[in-house]
Amino acid sequence: MEKVGLFHFVAEPYLMDFRGRVTLPMIGNYLIHAASSHAGERGFGFNDMSERHTAWVLSRLAIEMKEYPTAFDKINLYTWIDEVGRLFTSRCFELADENGKTFGFARSIWAAIDVETRRPTLLDIEALGKYIKIMPAENKAEGIPYSIKYSDLDINGHFNSVKYIEHLLDLFDIDQFKTREIGRLEIAYQSEGKQGMPLTLHKAESAPDKQDMAICHEGKAICRAAVTWR
Repeated sequence: MEKVGLFHFVAEPYLMDFRGRVTLPMIGNYLIHAASSHAGERGFGFNDMSERHTAWVLSRLAIEMKEYPTAFDKINLYTWIDEVGRLFTSRCFELADENGKTFGFARSIWAAIDVETRRPTLLDIEALGKYIKIMPAENKAEGIPYSIKYSDLDINGHFNSVKYIEHLLDLFDIDQFKTREIGRLEIAYQSEGKQGMPLTLHKAESAPDKQDMAICHEGKAICRAAVTWR
């Protein structure tokens, strides 16, 4: 079987933002769909993992976009496993148009958890931390309160990985999106969120054109992220 998987998407208009571009959360959905399908074709998909009483957990994700697809663009999404280690599996992606022009790249780090104990089977968060280092925004900015709701939950009943991204991007004023765009998003998932959990969302500037962000529960980050604008 080929190492690189290829998956096809069409940028439907109803999935666009107000600028007529595919959103970063939707790109996140494309990536997760491709990762799940690629793993499933090789015996490590959702059903296969469920039989082993394990599940894949997205731990780190970095997306770098050169250009965003617009309405009706055909998207070729390539994905492959870059490294399999004792602590994690890393997966890479490339998004391109039908003529081969690259829209962007992404890299993700996944770990397996035991679904009974919800504990990692092969994961060391401190070891993974070196791959994406994001400063604690909660120490620099007051938080905006939010509680996890029905529409935030995934098939496992936990805070959906893409919903973290949606809520963090909503911290920015819409005027910023009118004149600029995000070139890079990094996100580090640190613990699971559950229905009704009270959260605070934080955003603080760490450098020109860059903001660090965090989602916290009871003062402790369950997620950290950073965006770089252009």
